[in-house]
Amino acid sequence: MTYSSVESIRENLPFWDKLSEEQKEQLLDHTSLTVYDKGQNIHGNTGNCTGAIFVKSGILRTYMLSEEGKEITLYRLYPGDICMLSASCVLQTITFDVFVDAEVKSEVYITSSGIFAQLTEDNIYVENFALKTATARFSDVMWAMQQILFMSFDRRLAVFLLDELAKSGGDTIKLTQEQIAKYMGSAREVVSRMLKYFSTEKLVEVSRGGVKVLDKARLREIAG
Repeated sequence: MTYSSVESIRENLPFWDKLSEEQKEQLLDHTSLTVYDKGQNIHGNTGNCTGAIFVKSGILRTYMLSEEGKEITLYRLYPGDICMLSASCVLQTITFDVFVDAEVKSEVYITSSGIFAQLTEDNIYVENFALKTATARFSDVMWAMQQILFMSFDRRLAVFLLDELAKSGGDTIKLTQEQIAKYMGSAREVVSRMLKYFSTEKLVEVSRGGVKVLDKARLREIAG
């Protein structure tokens, strides 16, 4: 592993200084850097326990898949973020399946599930970090479920559009209606109908290239 990779891991793992020299060596020896292309699956399709995923660059999308094949986006991971829900064999309390895809070309460190499980068992600081990280992500999962179960669709779409603007900057969301429906766990027809309504209300302008927001203030009102 290169010096820059070791430094990157050290800087982003708060328990690093609490590891013994032997544990540090084990962690580095069983951590690999992999580049994933846009849309490539990282975790969930094989049924295996991938391990702990650490994002060096890019964006990952974590989602659930219904029996009918409908995707529900739970949250996204950005550089510096770590996914513990991909390590269900480490945290036995995780009893549901999640999928992780690269939303854009991404560089990802993956620590093997076996060594991370051993570190979690042997080192209280690693265990505490793993539990805190998983708890924070469960909060994101509950927020996604709350939106789906209790929010009206116009509000959900307004929240989604505003969130995407905050992440990308500018005033245009470069996603197709099919992609928006996929990320929101909805049908394309529902998204299309609501965007058409937003368009007639001069809130957005829809084109093949994406959705341009015309009135952010009114979208915020709808989002509540």
